[in-house]
Amino acid sequence: MTDNISSYEGKQNHIPDFKTPTIETFTNVYSGRDYTIDFKIPEFTAICPKTGLPDFGTIEITYKPDKDCIELKSLKEYILFFRNIGIFHENIINKLTEDLQLACQPFYLKVRGDFNPRGGIKTTVEREERK
Repeated sequence: MTDNISSYEGKQNHIPDFKTPTIETFTNVYSGRDYTIDFKIPEFTAICPKTGLPDFGTIEITYKPDKDCIELKSLKEYILFFRNIGIFHENIINKLTEDLQLACQPFYLKVRGDFNPRGGIKTTVEREERK
């Protein structure tokens, strides 16, 4: 039943191992406290891997830090890296989640992508991780 397989099948397999910029952290001097940090990135852009056209969306990151917090300038540089990358919405959120998890190993992490409509279809992708 290969009639339903996309012509793009297999061309995003490299994403989990894709080398992205380092997300820097700093020591959480309140590591014994239970608090939440929220980031909203309203101008996220990447490239649609099928059409080559830009994709736009808002990325929301919520996390409860453990020993380290995410440094904002490096997060901005990391996010800007995706501007020239052909990547599906689902892969964006999974890659961001895994890279953020690796960088700061928080108690809790949620990454949500609210993407602008593409071809009349609006996509929202969300992933949560807990320690």
